[in-house]
Amino acid sequence: MTTRQPEMLRTLDDSEMTLADSAEDVRGRIVIDQAGQEIGEVDALLLDDAESKVRFLRVAAGGVLGIGERTFLIPIDAITRIDEHHVHVNQSRDRVVEAPAYDPNLVYDQSYYGDVYGHYGYAPYWGLGYRYPAYPYYPY
Repeated sequence: MTTRQPEMLRTLDDSEMTLADSAEDVRGRIVIDQAGQEIGEVDALLLDDAESKVRFLRVAAGGVLGIGERTFLIPIDAITRIDEHHVHVNQSRDRVVEAPAYDPNLVYDQSYYGDVYGHYGYAPYWGLGYRYPAYPYYPY
């Protein structure tokens, strides 16, 4: 059995797709680490075209008026809980800040996304046996 190659990822905003349930749209919510510290804000959802599934949260942190702001990818596998205003992840703020650099203006390949998954301790979605995580939505 072979593993499939990942498709090019793009933001939900750059696609013609929408989320079936608006409650699952976490854009604009604050990302909170495992210790309760704020990491940043979800500014985009990255999805693959082949399966039409969200694979990463794109999180913007720091800066003022966009100057000095850094962007990080966090696999959706790291989400532990979602509430009305927050997305909670099972990673530390330091771990997210140390993730492989992300620039939304560059095109990335399988090795980059594999490095991101590896950094957080997850197997990539295109690997054998990968199971898409259940949506961790908890009513508020």
